[in-house]
Amino acid sequence: MLPATALALAVLAALLAWPVPAALSRARWPQRDPVAALVCWQAVGLAGGLSMIGALLVHGLAPWGHSLPEAWWHWITRQPAGEPVRGDHWGAQTLAAVLAAELLGVLLLSWVRTARTRRRHRELLELVVRPGAAATPAAETQLLEHPAPVAFCIPGARPLLVLSSGMVAELDDAQLRAVVAHERAHLRERHHLLLLPFVAWRAALPVLPAADRAHDAVRDLVEMRADDVALASLTGPDPRRTLAAAIVAAVGGPGGAVPSGALAVTGGAVAVRVRRLLAPAEPLSRAGRTAALCSAVALLLVPTALLLLPALGA
Repeated sequence: MLPATALALAVLAALLAWPVPAALSRARWPQRDPVAALVCWQAVGLAGGLSMIGALLVHGLAPWGHSLPEAWWHWITRQPAGEPVRGDHWGAQTLAAVLAAELLGVLLLSWVRTARTRRRHRELLELVVRPGAAATPAAETQLLEHPAPVAFCIPGARPLLVLSSGMVAELDDAQLRAVVAHERAHLRERHHLLLLPFVAWRAALPVLPAADRAHDAVRDLVEMRADDVALASLTGPDPRRTLAAAIVAAVGGPGGAVPSGALAVTGGAVAVRVRRLLAPAEPLSRAGRTAALCSAVALLLVPTALLLLPALGA
């Protein structure tokens, strides 16, 4: 039974490594519901990793039992294999261990490096910024003396929300409130944690085209989500045009002024975001959202079932 399970997991891993991410990145519905799309991308990443590692592990342990739990128990208790153990079985076990260690290790390393970089930028910025309550619409905003329009936030235990003096001079009060609301959304919903697994995925598997595609798609979606949250808190005759104008004004700022690891109002695909604000599509229907969320749950359940259900029938 385990060879069939390994084959099914390998097929699922191949689908999640190329056609599924390609189809999801080309789809238009994620722009209509970034939250549901983010859930789907997280499911694709988790299910893909589980399927790749699971396929190798199941094949490698096949001689020791008819289900993964049985084979694993026989293997760790050093019971003799019921079938001849070939070199490909040992190779699959080694690859599964290496891949699991690489994915988890790169995730941890990415988190440590990103946290260190953000902490260093925060410490440097705290030396040059000053409270911007007198010039900006939010008491927690820090003002950076810089002629270009720049706005960003540095997430973490001590988050920092920064506007440049050029941004304050360029935008009116309504546009500044829109920018601050956008950055607050990043901090409140901890969007940096949603991005982290895909930063690690791209670093761990640089030869996999889906890794780049997934990272870029998730980066765009968290920016769209921040736009939506900002719009819900804005008042005025046309908050969409207000936020769009603020984004366009900030695009003129130099990219180097935004620290590495920060989330900026100009992040993601700016042209797509501005079009989405000025010509909004209909929100995804309840049925469409339910279908997307059910698909995400199914993506996680299928590899889990393939790994565990054979034990129930053994």
